Amino acid sequence: MKKVFQSFGIVMVALALAGGSLAKTVPADPQSSSGNQKMQDRVTREVRHELVMIPQLSIFDNLSYKVDGGTVTLLGQVRNPVIKDSAERAVKGIEGVQRVDNQIEVLPLSSNDDRIRHQVARAIFNDSRLFPYSLGAVPPIHIIVKGGHVSLEGVVDSQADKNVAGIRANGVPGVFSVTNNLQVENSTESKK
Repeated sequence: MKKVFQSFGIVMVALALAGGSLAKTVPADPQSSSGNQKMQDRVTREVRHELVMIPQLSIFDNLSYKVDGGTVTLLGQVRNPVIKDSAERAVKGIEGVQRVDNQIEVLPLSSNDDRIRHQVARAIFNDSRLFPYSLGAVPPIHIIVKGGHVSLEGVVDSQADKNVAGIRANGVPGVFSVTNNLQVENSTESKK
């Protein structure tokens, strides 16, 4: 009888081990995959919300981000290091965020760059076609200036608006170059 129990015990241990190794090879539950996607979508929405709620954020700052699982990478350029720190703190507090990689660049202090920022903003937003973009707490066109080089970031309604903004920025004295990174919201090219 003792041998029967020993044999039975050996069979049970073998089955338990086999069951454990089988559990590792079973593909992931498709519902958990969609659950991960839902969590990532929620984190993405919350990151965006937290970034636009930073009080010091203006048209002269550009924040962007990437969400990869529990890691959020912060990107962009800001004039004030407080914004960089505030962005990291705000994102760290979001449920589901395990790590924040803060790659936001703090632009160097420059009175000439400040002058160019304000002149480019005036040139763009004084244009009757582009004036509606100046409305709102954080307008959709952001003007980044570093060493006299201007970068336009954000979203506009049409290719014509993008072109006009670039032309207006290029007409400001002291601007060395303009990189027009404005995205066209409902572009037919982006749907192809």
